[in-house]
Amino acid sequence: MPTDTPTPNVLLADHYGFDLPKELIAQTPLANREDNRLLHVDRFAKTIQHSHVRDLDQLLTDNDCLVLNNSRVLPAKLIGIRTLTGGRWRGLFLDADQNGNWRVLCKTRGNSKPGESISLSDRNGTHRLTVKLVTRLDDGSWVVHPESDDAWLENLKSVGHVPLPNYIRGGNMIDSDVRDYQTVFAKHLGSIAAPTAGMHLTESLLRRLIDRGVKIAQVTLHIGIGTIGSVKTVCLDDHEMLAERGKIDDRSVKIISRCMANGGRIIAVGGSTARVLETASLTGRLEPWQGETNLFIRPTHEFKAIDALLTNFHPTRSTPLIQAHTFGGNRLISEAYQAAIEERYRFFSYGDAMLIT
Repeated sequence: MPTDTPTPNVLLADHYGFDLPKELIAQTPLANREDNRLLHVDRFAKTIQHSHVRDLDQLLTDNDCLVLNNSRVLPAKLIGIRTLTGGRWRGLFLDADQNGNWRVLCKTRGNSKPGESISLSDRNGTHRLTVKLVTRLDDGSWVVHPESDDAWLENLKSVGHVPLPNYIRGGNMIDSDVRDYQTVFAKHLGSIAAPTAGMHLTESLLRRLIDRGVKIAQVTLHIGIGTIGSVKTVCLDDHEMLAERGKIDDRSVKIISRCMANGGRIIAVGGSTARVLETASLTGRLEPWQGETNLFIRPTHEFKAIDALLTNFHPTRSTPLIQAHTFGGNRLISEAYQAAIEERYRFFSYGDAMLIT
C-alpha cells in the first residue's frame, strides 16, 4: 500500500489501488445491517479501531448531525433481445426527457443501428415492452423511444431490474435485492446506483440516534455515471466528472447550520452526501442549493461543510475511494484498507463500513 501523498494532479495506480481477495466482495447483505463491521479511522489521532455499525449511537453525540442522501434507486437495468437478430441486449437507463424518450447505455454484440427494435423483458423473462433505437449520442449513449403510451416511469417499472454492479453475482438480481439495494429512508426516485453508505442504517438504529439527541438532515443526490465510473486518466485534472442532479433545502441547511453553531460535527453519510454539502458550500457558507454538480473531490480540495464521513469500502480508482483518501489522508486511508483486508472485512456495496472522523 502507498505511504506517501500523491502529487495533486497525478493519478498513479499505486495511490488508489489495492489487491483484494475476491472472496471479500460481499454478494449479499447481512440480515441485520447494524451487524456490519465499522472501521473507525481518526484522522487527527492517526488511529484505526474496529467496531460495528450498531455502535454508532455510542460514537456520535447529541451535538452531532447525521446527513443522509434520500435518493431512491430506479429499476435502471434493462434486459432484452434485438428483434432483428435475436441477439442479447443489455441496457442501463440514465434518464428520460419530457417526450418520454429514454437515454440509455447499451451493450450487445455487433453494431446497433437507428430504427432497430429491442424487446425488453421483466424479471420473469416475459416480454413487456418494445423500444426503438432513435439516435446514438456523442457520449456513447442512445436515445430510445418506448412504443407505449404509458408514462416513462410506469414503462421502466414494468421492465426494469435492480441495477446491481457486476461484482455482485455478475449483476444478476434476486428478488431480495429489490428491498436490499435501497436505503430505508429512500424517497426521491432518480439514482442508477444506491447511495450505499446509507444502507447500513436501519430504522432501529436511526431511532436510537435520534433518542440520543443526534440531529438528522437530508439531502438528495441522484447517483449516475459520474459516481459509478472509474477514473481512467493519468492526471486527475483530466478526469471528467459527469454532472449529477441534487438538492439541499432550507430546512436541512438550518438544521446543519444550527449544529455547526453549537460546535457539533457534521457527518456525511456517503460520498454523494458529502458532494452535495461541499457543492452547497462553495461560496464559503452552506446555502440552499438545487441543480447539477460535477464536483470531483480530490487532493487539494478544501472541505468546508463536513467533519466526518461514513462510507463503504470502494473499488480501486473509483471517485468515492479518491474522495475518502482526500478526506482522511492518503497514508491513513491506505493503512485502513490494508487493515480491513487483513481482518477479512466485507467489501463494496453489500459490505462493511468505515467512519472517518
